[in-house]
Amino acid sequence: MNKKLIATEEQLAYGNILRTGVSAGFIMLLVSFIIYLTGILTPQVPVNDLSKYWGMPAKDYIAKTGVHVGWHWLQMIGKGDFINFAGVAILAGVTILCCIRIIPAFFRKKDTIYGLLAIVEVIILTLAASGILGTGGY
Repeated sequence: MNKKLIATEEQLAYGNILRTGVSAGFIMLLVSFIIYLTGILTPQVPVNDLSKYWGMPAKDYIAKTGVHVGWHWLQMIGKGDFINFAGVAILAGVTILCCIRIIPAFFRKKDTIYGLLAIVEVIILTLAASGILGTGGY
């Protein structure tokens, strides 16, 4: 039984965006790690001080280092230890972009339920990432 698998338009579109997003996120993580290792950007928490904070509860770590939770990392993107958050954000956000891309295809094919589910997924993921719901953080 040698069946040929055929991907749908939606699967191909989702996969293409996912591949591009994951590649971009990985490259950003690699570049940011090199920046961190070489010291091109000064870190918020000096590397030599890290061992002081390892065993601390998150609240104590935040208080002692001046780090803030949520989207405040954007304000520290110029720091060597926070630039890597950009790559993480790309990896986390690519699913939203994939879903946005396939919504029109679902409605074009009259797959209304799938189209509506994709819209709901985009809304929920966007709200969760925004912090509006008050969830997440450390």
